[in-house]
Amino acid sequence: MTLLQDKVIVLSGVGPGLGRALGEEAAKLGADLVLASRTERRLEKMAEVVRAVGRRALVVPTDITDEAQRVALVERALAEFGRVDCLINNAFGIPPMDPISTLDLDSLRTAQETNVFAPLRLSALFADALAGSSGSIINISSCVVYSSQPEYSGYKLSKGTLQHLSSSLATELGPRGIRVNSVAPSYIYEDVNKAYFDWIASESGRTHEDVYAEKAATTDLKWLATPDEVARATLFLASDLASAVTGQTLNIDCGEFHS
Repeated sequence: MTLLQDKVIVLSGVGPGLGRALGEEAAKLGADLVLASRTERRLEKMAEVVRAVGRRALVVPTDITDEAQRVALVERALAEFGRVDCLINNAFGIPPMDPISTLDLDSLRTAQETNVFAPLRLSALFADALAGSSGSIINISSCVVYSSQPEYSGYKLSKGTLQHLSSSLATELGPRGIRVNSVAPSYIYEDVNKAYFDWIASESGRTHEDVYAEKAATTDLKWLATPDEVARATLFLASDLASAVTGQTLNIDCGEFHS
């Protein structure tokens, strides 16, 4: 498929699970990738996957909470490719899973730096390039924004703020031809959540399959999305098929949350 043929996508947060799936699926759809995260070894492994399907990959080790490194990321991307068509803000941090009234403010600030302020600054820094290509920004939110469970409240704070940021940026950058959207996955059935389900099973005297069935029972489709499924739905928003879509949040949750 050539849905993203010759587009240049900047991807922050290149790790296992969704980050890897976003990079691989984008390359399969014809995109070249600028890969940004802190761990160079992980970036190089992702670059090998991109190059294996015939696309170009630029590795830029970056701490996205550092302004100088954010600026350098923009400069290197444009020096290598001369354009940017999409910025995907996928990097995230999770504060302690405790009631929000008990959380240390420094832990909340740390999560906000990664989950909110870094996407804001990267969006601002890439705005000129994205305006030149009539490009888009995709912020990876979470269905946690629909939950009121106390242990998720710190994470909900940052992801909820990110969704409000996306809405504001859509309005601000829309006149420049830049689209800004969010995607909100629920549980993604990947290694981290598989290990989490194993832990729940061991603590409750159940099997992994029991826990999976419990989590999937709240969805219409009765399964949990895989990283590849979430990635492909996300990348639709980077394509020309979504040229009139902005300011929206796409839930990718197998029908867990809807009106």
